[in-house]
Amino acid sequence: MASFSLDDIRAAAEARYGSTDIELGDETIRLLNPLRLPKATRTKLSQLQDSMGGDDADQEELLSEAIRLVAEHSKAADMLLTAVGGDLAVLAEIFDRYGRGTQAGEASASRD
Repeated sequence: MASFSLDDIRAAAEARYGSTDIELGDETIRLLNPLRLPKATRTKLSQLQDSMGGDDADQEELLSEAIRLVAEHSKAADMLLTAVGGDLAVLAEIFDRYGRGTQAGEASASRD
């Protein structure tokens, strides 16, 4: 029978479901894995993702809102969005990388 400490389990969860980190000057902006977000925030994120496929969807607005949901705190989201300056291609690349880093977590999060 295997035995694990809670610290071992936390370290494994961090390794598997850690944040997507973006270096911004001397700051590190952390975009949290959906499994690390409160249930209500995961639900909002899922709804935003569903809206992104719509023909009349404002992609810049939706991606910016998604960053606000997944950023570690609002100051980090503001810093990142200011640095991006509304560049839709950069926002899309951020979310592409975020999505690749959280793929396993997103599938599980939508079941809650």
